Amino acid sequence: MYQTIVLLPLIGFLIVGFFGNSIGAKVSEYITTGLLIVSAVLSWIAFISFGFGEGLVQHVELLQWMQSGSLDVSWSLRIDRLTLVMLVVVNTVSALVHTYSIGYMHHDPHRPRFFAYLSLFTFAMLMLVTSNNLVQMFFGWEGVGLASYLLIGFWYKKPTANAAAMKAFVVNRVGDFGFALGIFGLFAVFGSVNFDTIFSGAASIAGELGHEAGAAAEGAAHASDIVLTFAGYPLTMGTALTVICLLLFMGAMGKSAQLGLHTWLPDAMEGPTPVSALIHAATMVTAGVFMLARMSPVFELSHSALTFVTFIGATTAFFAATVGLVQNDIKRVIAYSTCSQLGYMFVALGVGAYGAAVFHLFTHAFFKALLFLGAGSVIHAVSDEQDMRNMGGLRKHIPKTYWMMVIGTLALTGFPLTAGYYSKDAIIESAFVGHNSFAMYGFGMTVIAALMTSFYSWRLIFMTFHGKPRASHEVMHHIHESPPIMLVPLYILATGAILAGIVFAPFFIGEGYGEFWNAALFTGAENHVLHDMHSVPFLVKMSPFIAMVIGFVLAWQFYIRKPYMPARIAVTHRGLYKFLLNKWYFDELYDFLFVRSAKALGRFLWKQGDGQVIDRLGPDGIAARVMDVTDRAVRLQTGYLYHYAFAMLIGVAALVTWMMVGGAS
Repeated sequence: MYQTIVLLPLIGFLIVGFFGNSIGAKVSEYITTGLLIVSAVLSWIAFISFGFGEGLVQHVELLQWMQSGSLDVSWSLRIDRLTLVMLVVVNTVSALVHTYSIGYMHHDPHRPRFFAYLSLFTFAMLMLVTSNNLVQMFFGWEGVGLASYLLIGFWYKKPTANAAAMKAFVVNRVGDFGFALGIFGLFAVFGSVNFDTIFSGAASIAGELGHEAGAAAEGAAHASDIVLTFAGYPLTMGTALTVICLLLFMGAMGKSAQLGLHTWLPDAMEGPTPVSALIHAATMVTAGVFMLARMSPVFELSHSALTFVTFIGATTAFFAATVGLVQNDIKRVIAYSTCSQLGYMFVALGVGAYGAAVFHLFTHAFFKALLFLGAGSVIHAVSDEQDMRNMGGLRKHIPKTYWMMVIGTLALTGFPLTAGYYSKDAIIESAFVGHNSFAMYGFGMTVIAALMTSFYSWRLIFMTFHGKPRASHEVMHHIHESPPIMLVPLYILATGAILAGIVFAPFFIGEGYGEFWNAALFTGAENHVLHDMHSVPFLVKMSPFIAMVIGFVLAWQFYIRKPYMPARIAVTHRGLYKFLLNKWYFDELYDFLFVRSAKALGRFLWKQGDGQVIDRLGPDGIAARVMDVTDRAVRLQTGYLYHYAFAMLIGVAALVTWMMVGGAS
């Protein structure tokens, strides 16, 4: 069954990718969507039958991949609780996105290519989450990067889409370089890239490094031994593990758009809206969170690395929330919401609450896909308009989409009993009881971000659906509700956004936590975090709810009761407004530091190095000398007979003279 779950999207990609134009768009849609629905149903069956029992880790070997010395890599599937959670998330959201896309992409002439790319994206993510070793994970890791490039730039005749696809690809290469170095470091320390070997090795290092990282096993390295040389510096076991974890996190920062490597995420909105939903809810951005959760036994060996993860996650949550306050593109608001929510997940990972992080990933998939697909329904209704300033008053025209968006907003802001209420509050509470030096910083930033999340989420609802219509009369005349093929996925996602928290919270983070996760996540220190999380002060428990209410009231005050206030505040605090509108000037800073400098260096090497030095002294110089010689030779060819006769006489005279001189001697 597990092989079927993973390979069905690949089969859909191969059939439609090679024969899509022959079999037609409709058949291509039905093949890829049907295979994904089957894969999603099988994923839920596997999750229910395995995830709530006493199942141990299972290995399903597909084939032997490579063997070289101590490197032994087989192509196999690792099936445990974490894998099954990700299978449910990836396949469910992907199946619904495929179904939704049948209606959304109805008029696109290149639908077979689009659906083939979607299936390739899903298959690459499935390879990542089912990997049993780091090399196989890296294959899936790069696969989702490739698929995101293809899908973000799907409308390749659109220059901004091409630029956004290239930006996503290049920025992720920076993070992937760190991830690759981390894999090399793990192989150097543990002698293997297989997870079982790495995790057993990590478990054996508990003594010499004082319950953080040591080696009690016979023949293992001592804490003071040099185990790795990095950038010319010899590293002991503890330092080496910290460096390795930071390199792994560098890869996660790229894929999951954490501060510093986040700039590709908002630009990715240039792709079709179903692509945005798939990237933000189930595939690419969740890869980094999954990787850290999978490698939790290794990260537990480095307190410094976990502290850094907490700091970056909390800062990202705050940063993205501030930028989301002033964005006007409906998809970009939701995109920055994703960036902020990913920050929450990394805060949980940093304080050791791995179950809470994966739980938020699980619930977030439902309401974030709901919001993106709902935004697509809005865009579909208003003739592809994405600027919320040109909307307003849509509530009565597209009521079904409106209520779906409201449900998604309630879940995102953490309204009681919705999915986000359970998972996001768990992260905030776990940060409060965390023990690293940035845990309280994480608590403060996530509470502040919760307030801003509520504000910009309700700002989106109020600007889009309430107030007076700001669209043209022609656009308002043609507004229509989306067809059932687009609305049914919204209904299913809305059900998940409401029920996923209350149904699954006892298993992910409650009393049944240990039995549910078993060996899939590190359970040593986290049990303590989860135990303390349930006994935090009442005010701490209420802080996310208070923040949510304040954000809602402010949004209602600004955009319903006194809609003139935002413009007045923007004029009064113009500097701050421009700072947030320009996303803290990260793009401008990177353009100055990297893009312009790289262009200047390239231009110098082209004009001076290549043109003035290499070409002038090399090919161009030699060619010029040959031309000089041939030009002089050409001048001798005058065409006059007496010139040639004179030259022959000179030659004969020279020859006779040489012979006479030679004979005399």
